[in-house]
Amino acid sequence: MIDVDKAIATAVKTGRVSFGANTATQYAKTGKVKLIILAANCPKTMREDIEYCCKLSNVPLITYKGSSMDLAITCGKPFIISALSIREPGDSEILKLMEKVKSAKSHGGNG
Repeated sequence: MIDVDKAIATAVKTGRVSFGANTATQYAKTGKVKLIILAANCPKTMREDIEYCCKLSNVPLITYKGSSMDLAITCGKPFIISALSIREPGDSEILKLMEKVKSAKSHGGNG
Protein backbone atom coordinates (compact mmCIF):
# COMPACT_ATOMS: atom_id res chain seq x y z
CA MET A 1 0.00 0.00 0.00
CA ILE A 2 1.31 3.41 -0.96
CA ASP A 3 1.37 5.99 1.81
CA VAL A 4 -0.24 9.12 0.30
CA ASP A 5 1.55 11.59 2.61
CA LYS A 6 4.92 10.01 1.89
CA ALA A 7 4.24 9.99 -1.86
CA ILE A 8 3.26 13.68 -1.81
CA ALA A 9 6.33 14.63 0.25
CA THR A 10 8.58 12.71 -2.15
CA ALA A 11 6.99 14.41 -5.17
CA VAL A 12 7.57 17.83 -3.59
CA LYS A 13 11.23 17.01 -2.85
CA THR A 14 12.22 15.20 -6.05
CA GLY A 15 9.67 16.22 -8.68
CA ARG A 16 8.27 19.40 -10.18
CA VAL A 17 5.21 20.69 -8.34
CA SER A 18 3.35 23.99 -8.10
CA PHE A 19 1.28 25.29 -5.21
CA GLY A 20 -1.98 27.21 -5.30
CA ALA A 21 -5.51 26.99 -6.65
CA ASN A 22 -4.99 29.57 -9.41
CA THR A 23 -1.98 27.68 -10.75
CA ALA A 24 -3.90 24.41 -10.51
CA THR A 25 -6.76 25.91 -12.52
CA GLN A 26 -4.34 27.09 -15.23
CA TYR A 27 -2.63 23.70 -15.43
CA ALA A 28 -6.00 21.92 -15.48
CA LYS A 29 -7.15 24.10 -18.38
CA THR A 30 -4.05 23.36 -20.45
CA GLY A 31 -3.69 19.72 -19.39
CA LYS A 32 0.03 20.27 -18.76
CA VAL A 33 0.01 18.48 -15.42
CA LYS A 34 0.01 14.82 -14.41
CA LEU A 35 -2.11 15.15 -11.27
CA ILE A 36 -3.85 17.77 -9.12
CA ILE A 37 -4.40 17.30 -5.39
CA LEU A 38 -7.00 19.41 -3.57
CA ALA A 39 -7.20 19.83 0.21
CA ALA A 40 -10.46 18.60 1.76
CA ASN A 41 -11.32 22.17 2.83
CA CYS A 42 -10.56 23.82 -0.51
CA PRO A 43 -13.23 26.53 -1.04
CA LYS A 44 -16.24 25.24 -2.98
CA THR A 45 -15.98 27.69 -5.90
CA MET A 46 -12.28 26.93 -6.41
CA ARG A 47 -12.92 23.20 -6.14
CA GLU A 48 -15.72 23.36 -8.72
CA ASP A 49 -13.58 25.39 -11.16
CA ILE A 50 -10.65 23.00 -10.87
CA GLU A 51 -12.85 19.89 -11.11
CA TYR A 52 -14.54 21.25 -14.23
CA CYS A 53 -11.22 22.07 -15.93
CA CYS A 54 -9.80 18.67 -14.98
CA LYS A 55 -12.77 16.91 -16.57
CA LEU A 56 -12.39 18.90 -19.79
CA SER A 57 -8.67 18.22 -20.15
CA ASN A 58 -8.72 14.71 -18.65
CA VAL A 59 -6.37 15.58 -15.77
CA PRO A 60 -6.59 13.24 -12.74
CA LEU A 61 -7.77 14.84 -9.50
CA ILE A 62 -7.42 13.59 -5.92
CA THR A 63 -8.99 15.10 -2.82
CA TYR A 64 -6.50 14.99 0.03
CA LYS A 65 -7.96 13.61 3.26
CA GLY A 66 -6.73 16.53 5.38
CA SER A 67 -7.09 20.29 5.47
CA SER A 68 -4.97 22.81 3.59
CA MET A 69 -2.81 23.10 6.73
CA ASP A 70 -2.31 19.32 6.80
CA LEU A 71 -1.34 19.37 3.13
CA ALA A 72 1.17 22.16 3.84
CA ILE A 73 2.74 20.14 6.66
CA THR A 74 2.99 17.10 4.38
CA CYS A 75 4.71 19.27 1.75
CA GLY A 76 6.99 20.83 4.37
CA LYS A 77 5.83 24.37 3.57
CA PRO A 78 5.13 27.24 6.02
CA PHE A 79 1.94 28.33 4.25
CA ILE A 80 -1.45 26.71 3.66
CA ILE A 81 -1.93 24.81 0.41
CA SER A 82 -5.41 24.40 -1.05
CA ALA A 83 -4.18 22.85 -4.29
CA LEU A 84 -1.04 21.08 -5.44
CA SER A 85 -0.19 20.50 -9.12
CA ILE A 86 2.23 17.69 -9.90
CA ARG A 87 3.95 18.25 -13.25
CA GLU A 88 6.64 15.61 -12.70
CA PRO A 89 6.38 13.08 -9.85
CA GLY A 90 10.15 12.63 -9.43
CA ASP A 91 10.88 9.54 -7.33
CA SER A 92 7.33 9.51 -5.96
CA GLU A 93 4.82 6.74 -6.62
CA ILE A 94 1.88 9.16 -6.47
CA LEU A 95 0.80 8.36 -10.04
CA LYS A 96 0.60 4.65 -9.16
CA LEU A 97 -1.80 5.65 -6.39
CA MET A 98 -3.93 7.46 -8.97
CA GLU A 99 -4.05 4.32 -11.14
CA LYS A 100 -5.17 2.34 -8.10
CA VAL A 101 -7.97 4.85 -7.38
CA LYS A 102 -9.09 4.71 -11.03
CA SER A 103 -9.18 0.91 -11.09
CA ALA A 104 -11.16 0.81 -7.81
CA LYS A 105 -13.74 3.21 -9.25
CA SER A 106 -14.04 1.29 -12.51
CA HIS A 107 -14.64 -1.93 -10.54
CA GLY A 108 -17.43 -0.40 -8.48
CA GLY A 109 -15.37 0.47 -5.41
CA ASN A 110 -15.62 3.73 -3.52
CA GLY A 111 -12.00 4.64 -4.38
